[in-house]
Amino acid sequence: MGTRPEETVRGPAKRVMNLDKESIWISYCKGMVDAGNTARFARFTSHHRLATPVSPWERLKIGAGTPPILTRHGWLIIYHGVCEAVHTVSREHPLCYSAGVMVLSKQHPRVIRYRSIKPALTPTLPQEREGTVANVVFPTGIDRRDDLGTPDRFDVYYGMADNRIGAERLDLPDCLPAEADADSQESKV
Repeated sequence: MGTRPEETVRGPAKRVMNLDKESIWISYCKGMVDAGNTARFARFTSHHRLATPVSPWERLKIGAGTPPILTRHGWLIIYHGVCEAVHTVSREHPLCYSAGVMVLSKQHPRVIRYRSIKPALTPTLPQEREGTVANVVFPTGIDRRDDLGTPDRFDVYYGMADNRIGAERLDLPDCLPAEADADSQESKV
């Protein structure tokens, strides 16, 4: 069995962690690289599975998205999840790429403080549903809007059907919603 989404399609999934699916990992390395000695590069030696697919919208696989950005709630990342496309214009690409929100502990980034149960962004616009690869929103960049005097406002940049670039606004809530708490036992430390 492979790990590509089309190789892992199965029956309906429950919100249970599956360690056989492509996941998000966090890795650490000791110290800094000596800038004067390019032969000595830092090595990542400590790897930990951070999150695996658990919700229907991400049931085939999840993966990285935006770089982490520090907020008052912790490290915010917008990540991607993949499931089968329900309504698709492309038989060649029967998958749907959506985006979710995850907040990691500031002090212990291996602890997930919040993880969206439903996607924060799904392909609904024609530019997201039709293109080089249909049914894709793929988060890649995030920008805190300090220039507007709103440190809790972010612009999220994402690929639209591998054909265009889109932007969405995200406003950080005062409190993290309790009903969307990450339910992975692995994330509880």
